[in-house]
Amino acid sequence: MSAAAKLRAIKLAHTLIWAFFAGCVLALPFAAWLGPHRLAAMLAGAVALEVLVLVFNRLRCPLTALAARYTEDRRANFDIYLPLWLARNNQRIFGSLYFAGLAYAAYCWLRDSGVL
Repeated sequence: MSAAAKLRAIKLAHTLIWAFFAGCVLALPFAAWLGPHRLAAMLAGAVALEVLVLVFNRLRCPLTALAARYTEDRRANFDIYLPLWLARNNQRIFGSLYFAGLAYAAYCWLRDSGVL
């Protein structure tokens, strides 16, 4: 397999994984609002595991280092099929949405459990 084909495969895998976790972040407040708190907890837990992977990898996806083997390009989106602006701001955007979703999920859980 050529270097270009390997890079395309890594970018595709990275994009699909990103889409899964972005979907989890976006679904979290809706799951909390609808009331299946177990689903909200599972979504939050899945993202928390991804955050741990990033923390232990110096806030970079392990696929970034793998993709770097096959290109000299180092733009923010060299390793993923995202627009450059989103790749540059991905952690800031989805980190904020994740923590807002966690806060809202906690509120919904406390409300539904009768604490609030």
